[in-house]
Amino acid sequence: MQYRILHQPSYALAIVELEPGEELQAEPGALVSMSGNVSLQAEARGGLLGALSRSLLGGESFFTSRYRADGARGEVMLAPALPGDITVLELAGEVVYLKSGAFLAGATTLTVDARWGGARGFFGSGGLFLLRVAGHGPLFINSYGALHRKELAPGQRYVVDTGHVVAFTDGMAFQVRAAGSGWFSSIASGEGLACEFTGPGAVYIQTRSEASFLGWLIPKLPSRRE
Repeated sequence: MQYRILHQPSYALAIVELEPGEELQAEPGALVSMSGNVSLQAEARGGLLGALSRSLLGGESFFTSRYRADGARGEVMLAPALPGDITVLELAGEVVYLKSGAFLAGATTLTVDARWGGARGFFGSGGLFLLRVAGHGPLFINSYGALHRKELAPGQRYVVDTGHVVAFTDGMAFQVRAAGSGWFSSIASGEGLACEFTGPGAVYIQTRSEASFLGWLIPKLPSRRE
């Protein structure tokens, strides 16, 4: 499998080249275009229980799209729903945790399931669960806005607003707390919950927040007159 990421960071596009017989799993609705010899099949990834777990607990789609190149090399183009970036993580047995909606695509050798997120409202969307991705192969993650990788040294602490966390590597300690020195400071400053990570590991941060954008947009929408 070969791939390129174009038009970063605002309107990223993933172009994936599949060898004959090679497959790719992706979120439904991510397809932009594909070669004529690429077949598409929807399936419940991980069986019925696994699909229900990701859908009800992780906020992901019940079905997944599986692309296969038949007879010759094939091309698949994918893009996220929101304007933003795409990053590819080459997993070699590692485990990565993603927020709901961050999974775009990956090799079929990767397993994706829901895991406890540690605290209510971890990612601002109210989700109690994270997506756990493990295995070998490329993992395509997407963000709203550009993606920034922050590497933490052993014992190093770093605080990220929950609305800006996209992913983080396994093995790091984390706790969700008020962004400021207390709840009053957090509310008065316009900040809410934040996650404090302790290295070693890496955190992937998006430069924009869906919740912040909606908070700006909704008051500007015309109200319905009764």
